[in-house]
Amino acid sequence: MNIQPGPERSSSRFISRLTRDTVAVVLAGGRGTRLGPLTDWRAKPAVPFAGKFRIIDFALSNCVNSQIRRILVLTQYKSHSLIKHLLNGWTYMRVEHGEFVDIVPAQQWVSEESWYRGTADAVYQTLDIVESYGPGYVLILAGDHIYNMDYGEMLAVHVDSGADLTVGCTQVPLADARHFGVMKVDANHRITSFREKPSNPEAMPDNPAMALASMGIYVFSMRYLRMRLDEDAADDASAHDFGKNVIPGTLSRGDKVQAFVFRGPAGTPDYWRDVGTLDAYFRSNMELLSERPPLNIYDGSWPILTYHPQLPPAEFVGCGSHCHIENSMVSAGCQVKRSNLEAAMLFSNVRIHEDCKLQGVLALPGCEIGAGSRISNAILDNRCTIPPGTVIGENLDVDRQRFHVTEGGVVVVNRKMLGQGVRYRPGLMPGPNEYDNPS
Repeated sequence: MNIQPGPERSSSRFISRLTRDTVAVVLAGGRGTRLGPLTDWRAKPAVPFAGKFRIIDFALSNCVNSQIRRILVLTQYKSHSLIKHLLNGWTYMRVEHGEFVDIVPAQQWVSEESWYRGTADAVYQTLDIVESYGPGYVLILAGDHIYNMDYGEMLAVHVDSGADLTVGCTQVPLADARHFGVMKVDANHRITSFREKPSNPEAMPDNPAMALASMGIYVFSMRYLRMRLDEDAADDASAHDFGKNVIPGTLSRGDKVQAFVFRGPAGTPDYWRDVGTLDAYFRSNMELLSERPPLNIYDGSWPILTYHPQLPPAEFVGCGSHCHIENSMVSAGCQVKRSNLEAAMLFSNVRIHEDCKLQGVLALPGCEIGAGSRISNAILDNRCTIPPGTVIGENLDVDRQRFHVTEGGVVVVNRKMLGQGVRYRPGLMPGPNEYDNPS
């Protein structure tokens, strides 16, 4: 049977007590190497997404919407852009009410010889900070997934089931499951086995095309987390990773590890995407341009919060009979002159000159596309200046000579590939977080 909160314990009052007694720890320090050129000078959670957001905004918004307002963000690699975004957009919490978003850079807390060695070690090295806030529960989150989720429901299931550890999970196609931690559960959703990124993942018994995969979301009691991480830190053979070591070790001890099967907030679809590859990142953005997108970023009952600079409205010039715009998003500060856009997502301050044709294009903040250019199935990283008459996406063999082409045929372009350095357009004063530093 499915374990769900009982009628009394699932009440909003019960859940609000749990969320007030919880500290969220967001892991935002990974290298993000599979996103290639997009993480050359920024951490993966800082990569722009959906026209105006950053990837990390989704996990942070879920916390705020779930009434979890004590949040630690652990950073490490190429964190400058991420830290600027957090300082600009996430410092409105009321400290006097016990609310905060605390940025915790890697500082070799435990040893002067090592930075964070894995996800478990990152939390272990900051455990004294977590404990100082006196939480009963610790919610550990990955900062690089796109989804809407009410964490209060997961906390209620954790408490009702008497679990030592609860793992958030979702169904993924069996062909993709080798990229995740894959688990088996019994009739009560208790986890009986867990394998991290198996070469031959096991299908769900009732659905041979799907596997049950970890979302990288964990709930621990504070005391139990301290015990397990102390043991892991003392194990020299460990990779100090939750998926590789902590969860399998907990199962081998016979402790109770519960699965919480993901569902979106009430009335919303169960949407969760790992945007860890360039093709997945491109697809996930393109999904939002469809007539019925699987994720509603316009849902006022579950808002996605972010920082965005003060910019003028988007402007369309000469777009009469010479202009066609379909299934596209255009953010503030953009200027589009007599061009065709189809399935195009323009982030802030993008300028499109005359007679351009864009189809299946993500143009990140500050891009400028010269007149007469034709671009399709491409990602343009921030502040790319595309010369007039440029053609991208029509001949991948030619594109490979200058740019990065993914397995799925998406062309990725950044300033380095174009031979361009730092450049601000004359007369344009970007907000302090509008552009990422080039290094």
